[in-house]
Order: sequence, then C-alpha cells, then structure tokens
Amino acid sequence: MTPFAIAGIQMHVAAVHSNVEAMRHRIEIAMARFPWTQMVLFSELAPFGPLDHYAQPFPNQVLDQFCVDARRFGIWLIPGSMFEKTPDGRIFNTSVVINPEGEIVAKYSKMFPFRPYEAGISAGTEFCVFDVPEVGRFGLSICYDIWFPETTRQLTSQGVEVLLHPVLTGTTDRDAELAIARATAAQFQCYVIDVNGLGAGGVGRSLVVDPTATVLHQSAGQEDIFPIEIDLDYVRRQRETGIKGLGQVLKSFRDREADFSVYDRTSGADAYLHTLGPLAMPQKGSRLGVHADNPRSALSALTDKQTSIGQVTYLKGRSAID
Repeated sequence: MTPFAIAGIQMHVAAVHSNVEAMRHRIEIAMARFPWTQMVLFSELAPFGPLDHYAQPFPNQVLDQFCVDARRFGIWLIPGSMFEKTPDGRIFNTSVVINPEGEIVAKYSKMFPFRPYEAGISAGTEFCVFDVPEVGRFGLSICYDIWFPETTRQLTSQGVEVLLHPVLTGTTDRDAELAIARATAAQFQCYVIDVNGLGAGGVGRSLVVDPTATVLHQSAGQEDIFPIEIDLDYVRRQRETGIKGLGQVLKSFRDREADFSVYDRTSGADAYLHTLGPLAMPQKGSRLGVHADNPRSALSALTDKQTSIGQVTYLKGRSAID
C-alpha cells in the first residue's frame, strides 16, 4: 500500500476582493483538524475570483505567502489558479505546485480556456507532471481541460496516477462535468481529485473518484474540507489487471493497431469540424439550429408533429423555450 492524504478545500470565493487570507485560514483549519494531510488543493481562480483585471506577474507576493504556508505545515500545496499577466501583455490561467519545503516546483497554464466565454485568455501549451518522492506521479489539469481527453491521455501516458483538477463551474453543465470526471478515472485508470468553489467560484459539488470510477466523496453546496487518503498501489493494480479484472485500457491503447489521422491537421480528416462555424457566443432566437432572423427557414424546419402555444414550442413531447 502506498497511501497519500489529499485534502480538497471547497470554499466561498468572492469576485470583488482577495480571498487569499480566507484560503490561508482554511489551510490552518484543515491542518489543525486533519494533521495527517499531505497535500491541499483549492479550486480554480480561488485567490482572486474570475475577473482577469486581477491578473499579475509570476512569481508574486501572494505565491510567496502560500510558499510560507506549505513550508510551515510541511505539505504539498496547489492554491487553485490565478490569472497571470506575462511581460508581453498576455493573460493565462495559471496554477503552481508548491512542495513541503515551500518551493514552487511546477507551473501549469490552462490549455483550454472556456471559449468563447473566457475571451482574451491565452492557452497554455506545456503539460504539468511532477513526482511526490516515494509516493507516485501527479498531473495537473484545470477545469475545461478535462473535457478534452487528449490532455489526460498525454498525462497518463507519462505515468500520471493522480489527476489534480481545480475547477470553477457555476453553470448548469456541472452534472456533465461530474460524469466526465468519473469517465476520466475509468478511461485512464487514475484518481481524479476535482475541487470546485462556491459563490463566484462555482456551485460546489466537488468530487473524488478512484481508478474504478467509484466516487469516494462528493461535496454538496456548502463549504467543505475533505481529506481523502488515496492508495497509489491501487492505481498500479488496476493498470496491471484491469478494472475489476476486466478492461486494461492503457495497455490496449499502447498496443493499438490504429493511428488517428484526425491529429494530423494537414490530413483533412477533420474537415467536418470546419463546417461548424466560428467559436462564438450563442445568439438569442435560435431554434432547431436555424436562426430565427430567417423566419421562413425556421418555419420550414418544423414538422407537422409540433404545436406552437405562445412562446413555447412542443416538439415530439419535448419543450423548448425561446
């Protein structure tokens, strides 16, 4: 058995002032209540919330404070993420990994900003993999990244056994994200530690999933400090024998016969994707994929199976509110 204790901290995040002191206070509470904790993970953009006008250069004084806390308590610390402003004026959504000596040992910028909503945020291109000595290999992914399995494929192909996943999800797609977290754990035979915030930081419902897609903990909609002791040998056993003695998905991918031409941007295999139109904010008045500013086209797309009542259209028993 190779045990390792990770505490997720789901806390209220404000958008109009710093949350740094509140985060540091919760680290102190977590370590007083659960002194056996070895790593602490916060949600995406926890220090300053979702507004990018708080962007600042890295390193900075706030990170210095978190380094002090990691050293004080002898823990690995991932303080969510912050908007980073680079010398050339670009803004990234960036997280750091701080070791128990208070040193920043890794840095990661979100690869898939939530576009078109996160307009103006640049995408990172470097993966984050780091080792906890005598324990195992960890990888960092931020929120929307997990919707793209290629990101986790890259990490687990490099030996990552635990996916640390700070998120800021305050939208109605949280259920989909929870399903993706479970699927990711099964597909890549790894732990997924998914920490969401509250208030301006999200709707909560943080999640810890083991390599068999079993949920070890799910928070509700209130503040929660949840230390979970994981077992890295359990990951290795699942990868050796398969989930419940069944699918050995990583080895099957390794031994594949197929190559995927879609990843060659010059192959033309992704031609369909180029028919989908621009990555832009949805507009009002769309119906059945046809914009209502062309009423004749919209009406012709309807069938005799529908009945319109006021602003509500009933189609095959399903309602769609315009």
